[in-house]
Amino acid sequence: MSTHALGRRARRTARPLREVMGPAGRAGFTARGVIYLLVGFLAVRVAFGDAATQADRQGALRQIAAQPFGTALLWLLAAGLAGMALWRGALALLVDRKAGKRLANGGRAAFYALVCWGTAAYAAGAGGSSGGSDQEPKDWTAHILKLPAGRWLTGAAGLALCGVGVVIAVRALRRKFLKKLDTARMGPRVRTAVTVCGALGGAARGAVYAGAGVFVVIAAVRFQPHQAKGMDETLRAFAHTPAGPWLLVAVAVGLMLFGLFSFASARWRRL
Repeated sequence: MSTHALGRRARRTARPLREVMGPAGRAGFTARGVIYLLVGFLAVRVAFGDAATQADRQGALRQIAAQPFGTALLWLLAAGLAGMALWRGALALLVDRKAGKRLANGGRAAFYALVCWGTAAYAAGAGGSSGGSDQEPKDWTAHILKLPAGRWLTGAAGLALCGVGVVIAVRALRRKFLKKLDTARMGPRVRTAVTVCGALGGAARGAVYAGAGVFVVIAAVRFQPHQAKGMDETLRAFAHTPAGPWLLVAVAVGLMLFGLFSFASARWRRL
């Protein structure tokens, strides 16, 4: 089949797909916004000395569960995340023509499917497990380090995570996300606010990814799986830099801005 024929086929598929899967994608962006807003809020509390707070997805789920009708809210969040996974998967299978885009959206679909599963399991368990998500990176790192060439595999994974974080931050600061938004429907002030949220929020999100990658690399170099850190421990590490807790506050505010940007994406994203 020629390239032009493939293009026509993709366009014919994309229109009904947007009509069917568009609401699922918008629900997914809304769910993502809720999670990042809560994680950022919890990270601010950590920065100001609340050592008992867990600033990651599980901490966010715990906050939601503590609210009136918390279990129902968790199921709504899981449904939104399922919508994001389905939308990303549909893009990868039916719309994307380039292998890179298919791979990226396929990876995102798998990621959100896992997050959805974890959220649903938490809701079904009325609070989930008592352990934190920071243990998961340590367990995975320990498993990989036991494999042949495990140190090299772990190091490569850490460098890849660092690279992902840098790419996320750079693309955000270059405002690449504006191409995916229907900015013509925004007023000047709204567009400025969305641009600020997307740029600073994306940079903060990229910093967290890159920071987590650095700790995986350290775990590989030292052959110590406990050096790997999840989101909560990575965020806490920002407070131990020369900038002190104020760097953590800056990153936390950035994550909340990314949550607001996710809400803007739910409304104005071209799906």
